[in-house]
Amino acid sequence: MKLNPFNTRIGLALGGGAAKGIAHIGVLKAFEEEQIRIHCISGTSVGALVASYHAFGRPAESILSICSTLNLSKIINFTLERGGLFSTNAIREMIHRDLGDCRIEDALIPLAICATDIETGEQLIFREGNLADAVCASMAVPGLFVPVEIGDRTLVDGGLVENVPISPLAKMGAGITVAIDLSHVSRYPKPQDTFDVISNAINIGIDFNTRKQLKNADIVVPLDLSSYSLTNNADRVDELYLEGYRPMQQKIRRVLWYKRMNVVINLLKAARTLLPFKVPEILKGLKRKTATDRNRS
Repeated sequence: MKLNPFNTRIGLALGGGAAKGIAHIGVLKAFEEEQIRIHCISGTSVGALVASYHAFGRPAESILSICSTLNLSKIINFTLERGGLFSTNAIREMIHRDLGDCRIEDALIPLAICATDIETGEQLIFREGNLADAVCASMAVPGLFVPVEIGDRTLVDGGLVENVPISPLAKMGAGITVAIDLSHVSRYPKPQDTFDVISNAINIGIDFNTRKQLKNADIVVPLDLSSYSLTNNADRVDELYLEGYRPMQQKIRRVLWYKRMNVVINLLKAARTLLPFKVPEILKGLKRKTATDRNRS
């Protein structure tokens, strides 16, 4: 574990969640109101889209006006291509319209976008390259969207490997990591048909993996958005926006506390890392000494 007690740079990880991603915009608004700078940002799936707009300088209110009508019918184009029912062309056109044909490394805030190689199962973290290509790959839900070809890779939704992309942030220089999980549910919807069973099974697998990965974040904002749609929340935009804003607003004090107490926190992390290895050795030494003393007596 790499520890730097003087690093208070904040890294924000925005997770996948389809049309529920509007909640991410509320999270960004909470940071803006407290004038807390986000030093680097990573995103998976819809989190990649919102992270991109923020990294290229769009304030939360502007992102909300762009994404407030975000729903499946607006971003899908039926296609006859192999590998999926729809293309990601509408997402590409949206990015070109609002941000231009830009590259990831030109972002104002260091940006990482996560996708999955559907052939190897490997996670790909894009820190450079064409922005629209990377975002489209990260949002290409398998079976729904046609995979995106980048180089010799066939890429799909990054959520298959890391739905809340915490892992890139340390390499981007973050000392304090904040993770936004849009899929923190205690119970899944009762299946009504075969599609529901398959959907629940996939989500259970992804969420199980995510819970383990969230342990690597310093601050986690878990959102139970099970009452919202994955495809269209156009009639509940303000409500969904507040679902992200209010919890993050409550966690802001914790972020500030981390910035002030980072030296102490890092010392505790170091102790927690070392003690599980050192304590058994100490106990073994004491046992050996006790056995030796008994034999002598």
